[in-house]
Amino acid sequence: MSLEKKVRVRFAPSPTGGLHLGGVRTALFNYLFAKHHNGDFILRIEDTDQTRFVAGAEAYINECLEWCGITPDESPEKPGAFGPYRQSERKPSYRQYAEQLVQNGHAYYAFDTAEELEEQRKLQPNFRYSHENRLNLRNSLSLEEAEVARLLSEGHPHTIRIKIPAEGTVSFDDMIRDRVAFETKLIDDKVLLKADGMPTYHLAVVVDDKAMEITHVFRGEEWLPSAPVHILLWQYLGWKEQMPQWAHLPLILKPDGNGKLSKRDGDRLGFPVYAMNWTDPATGNTTEGFREKGFLPEAFVNMLAMLGWNDGTEEEFFTMEQLIAKFSFDRISKAGAKFDFEKAKWFNREWIQRSPNEELVPQIIEVLAKKGIDATPAKVNTILALVKDRMTYSADFWEHASYFFQAPESLDTAAVKPKWTPEKTVFFEEAIALFESQSDWTASNLETIFKEKIAQSGLKMGELMLPLRIMLVGGKFGPDVFVIVETLGKDQVVTRIKNGLKTIQN
Repeated sequence: MSLEKKVRVRFAPSPTGGLHLGGVRTALFNYLFAKHHNGDFILRIEDTDQTRFVAGAEAYINECLEWCGITPDESPEKPGAFGPYRQSERKPSYRQYAEQLVQNGHAYYAFDTAEELEEQRKLQPNFRYSHENRLNLRNSLSLEEAEVARLLSEGHPHTIRIKIPAEGTVSFDDMIRDRVAFETKLIDDKVLLKADGMPTYHLAVVVDDKAMEITHVFRGEEWLPSAPVHILLWQYLGWKEQMPQWAHLPLILKPDGNGKLSKRDGDRLGFPVYAMNWTDPATGNTTEGFREKGFLPEAFVNMLAMLGWNDGTEEEFFTMEQLIAKFSFDRISKAGAKFDFEKAKWFNREWIQRSPNEELVPQIIEVLAKKGIDATPAKVNTILALVKDRMTYSADFWEHASYFFQAPESLDTAAVKPKWTPEKTVFFEEAIALFESQSDWTASNLETIFKEKIAQSGLKMGELMLPLRIMLVGGKFGPDVFVIVETLGKDQVVTRIKNGLKTIQN
């Protein structure tokens, strides 16, 4: 792809709640494209609908992107030469363009009240404000010029609507879908400027993309029906030559492929759909996110990239740097991508196994802190090496390694009691003294002296190794038992064997 000027793309979420993984994927694809072409990735907050604004949502968006490693070159927090980066702070710029459209005959004032429009909806179940009925409604196309002037001078509430042609076709080349065309007779006259002076998405997105010199617009497929309105606005405002290239990304579908993946699907099927935990300030309800589920950001990003894109090979494992190097829009599928949570877990498991322990230690320390455990990075590093191959999430560390930090709450004595004998009690009492006498506290030495002790006792190896494991960890699980012995340390091993003997004999 040859690009004549510097690539500038934007991710423009509304601060209304949790960030759906589809939104993060849109941000990711914008970011990958920009970085592949040495361009800029801009974060713009689209907060024009103040009725849906949620306090804390903008900070949440920033934190989500930071966690994913999707770093904006320009944003409200990192302003550049094209700000402000919140639409609410750009309010004065929108009215002049709405008025310009009215003066040029491409838009009109609409004085219909909310009650009048509601009455129309009752009369016409499929009511839409369009070329079919606009001359029968209260607007500057149907009213006398003097009446329009009076209403405006008296400050009557009004909106400004785009005047969609009754006949014609709007078409454009989509980078994913090729040529796309819409008949204007099927499009309604969208509101551009609301009665409170705030623009709707349709006007704001065009004005802001022009002002910020956006070269490419990549957004979800659900915005495709709005494209003809936006293209007409670029034309009507005289900016057709500066219009960005378009790409409408395929939907992320439910696991069964029937419809767009929603938060409700995640709740129903037991998996997250938000990047991070989101707490609704109105209800206090918290929805779990991928981060809190225990996903690594690298795994989450890798998984998202593969939802609708591939590099043309069988490879599925990519770092961010590799994604930037390989990313291109001609490898994006037109069809929606089914979300498979088992596949998402596979990505996370793979990333955990492939990541150096040192990189995972900070997350494991957080997991332990939630359990009230304060552990050194060195100790965590050592234990992580023993259990990492059993982990799907970082939180799984506790399930597989808790016994390294606290004695097990219960012991699986049922596995050893039926065959317990007084001779075994004597053996472990002597083993305690043997362990206490050791200065070489290494797994290899401890294994040697313990097995020599078994040989001297005349007892069977298997009937003593299993009780030792159960006394130390609580059950029939864990890595090599002598590695456990070494890692626990002498004091813990002696204490646990003593307590284990009491539990088994009782």
